Amino acid sequence: MTNNYEPHLYMICYPNSSLVLSQLTPDDFGFRYSYGSASFYSGKLIFAEIDINYRHPYFRIDEALEQLKPHPDGRPKATKYISSYRVLEHIDIDAIKTLYIANSDGACYPLPPGKYVPVEEQNPRVYAELTPLSMLTLAKYNMRDFGLWFTNPENIISVPRLLYVQVNLNVDEFLVNFETNLLIQSPLEGVHPSKLRDAVLDLRSRDDKYIKAITLDTSFTKESYRKIRHGFMVADQEKQKFFPMPTMAEIEKNDYRFYRGL
Repeated sequence: MTNNYEPHLYMICYPNSSLVLSQLTPDDFGFRYSYGSASFYSGKLIFAEIDINYRHPYFRIDEALEQLKPHPDGRPKATKYISSYRVLEHIDIDAIKTLYIANSDGACYPLPPGKYVPVEEQNPRVYAELTPLSMLTLAKYNMRDFGLWFTNPENIISVPRLLYVQVNLNVDEFLVNFETNLLIQSPLEGVHPSKLRDAVLDLRSRDDKYIKAITLDTSFTKESYRKIRHGFMVADQEKQKFFPMPTMAEIEKNDYRFYRGL
C-alpha cells in the first residue's frame, strides 16, 4: 500500500541551521526533533515552514524530494537533510510561511507573520541573534532598524540576512538594582551583571556608537520564551518579516500544554 504523505520543507533556525524535507506535520516534526530521533537534543527548537514550491540553485531540493519516501513499513520519512550551511541567506523572506517555537518536551506553537509597528522604548535595547549569528547585542535601534544595520554590506560584520529577537530587559531598572546590590543575579544568561552595566553605560555615553556586543553566545536555550519582547524578525536590506509573540494569556488559552513548558 502506498502512503501519500504531504511533503514539508522546514528551515531549522535554532539550535542549528539546516534545510530539511519531511513528511511530518509541523507538530510532529517538533516532537520528533526532541523525542523521536536517535540523536539526542534537549532544549528549545525554532524552525520555519518554507513554501514547498520555493527553489534556489544553492539547494538540491528536487533531488531530495525524489528521495523523500515513506519507510518500508509505511511510516512517514521524518527528515531528509538538504543543507546545513548558509541556509538563511539563500531563503527568500517571502518564502517563509510560519515560524514555530518548540519546548524541550516537543510541544510546538505556531507564530504566523504579522505587522510590525515600531514603539518608543528606553535605550539601549537587547537583541539575541539566532541565525546565522548567535550572540547578544546592545543597540540603540528598534527591531526593524537593527536588522537593516546588521545586513548593511557597508558594515564589516554584516550578514546577508538575519533572524533575531528582542530580549525583554528594563535597562534602567537593572542599573538601579545593581547599584543597590552588587551581588544581584544577572538578568541575562551568561553575562556578568558588572559587564552588562559597563556595556550599557559605555554605549549610552557615546553619541557616535549604536551597537555593542555583550556576549558571543546567546545562551538562548537557558532563557524562557517569556523573555521575548515583541516577537521574531527576519530581515535583510530589502525585506523584513515579523512574527509577533503572543501574550502569555493568549498562549495559555490556545495551548495549555505549550504554556506549561515555558
